[in-house]
Amino acid sequence: MMKQNETAKRRNGDTARKPVRHFRDLDVYQNALAAGLSIYELSKKFPAEERYALTDQIRRSSRSVCANIAEVWRKRRYEAAFVSKLSDAETEAAETQVHAEFALKHSYLSRDEFLEVDDAYEKIIGQLVKMIDHPEKWLIKNTRSCP
Repeated sequence: MMKQNETAKRRNGDTARKPVRHFRDLDVYQNALAAGLSIYELSKKFPAEERYALTDQIRRSSRSVCANIAEVWRKRRYEAAFVSKLSDAETEAAETQVHAEFALKHSYLSRDEFLEVDDAYEKIIGQLVKMIDHPEKWLIKNTRSCP
């Protein structure tokens, strides 16, 4: 419900956003969480013989996107570490896309389900790449002076 209210505000021209104080406030985290939860639900219908293969892999990689974003938030003091962890999140998102494609090819996902998942991860990857390209917007500025 809250997300719908935020969307309505943006449509009405109210683009003021609350400051990001926690990784859960990041749009990319919220998108990754929603996509990961969707993957979990979709993968429930995968066959039992895939339980320790494709099902575990797609769930792990989708959760890893979220976990890496949480870690990214704590790496904001160091640009190289920040960008590296963003890159890890990006690669996990791409890995999830590959697993989803295998699920499509084996008919575990419908074409529409696959496209929805693939589009969600394309958006997430785009958000991550923007952060990689402009880390200065996210880094913590060191305000301590050297003696």
